[in-house]
Amino acid sequence: MVDQELLDILVCPETKQSLRLADANTLDRLNSAIAEGTVSNRGGDSVTDRIDEALIRKDDAVLYPIRDDIPIMLVDEAIPLPEATR
Repeated sequence: MVDQELLDILVCPETKQSLRLADANTLDRLNSAIAEGTVSNRGGDSVTDRIDEALIRKDDAVLYPIRDDIPIMLVDEAIPLPEATR
């Protein structure tokens, strides 16, 4: 889990908006879409690995996955969140 101190200073590298931890419902909906093969990241790559933890931008439009307790804060790795996953 991301340390609260780190979460307090992290911002979206694209818009500088604040971030929050993704809730379980959002992750469940996203992982269902991943299992269906309908999720791509900003770089255009298909997302195939389950996401157990992530950060969501304040506007709820983009998710940054967390892998091995490390937030992946690269714009091309960000996952756009469709309305259905919010």
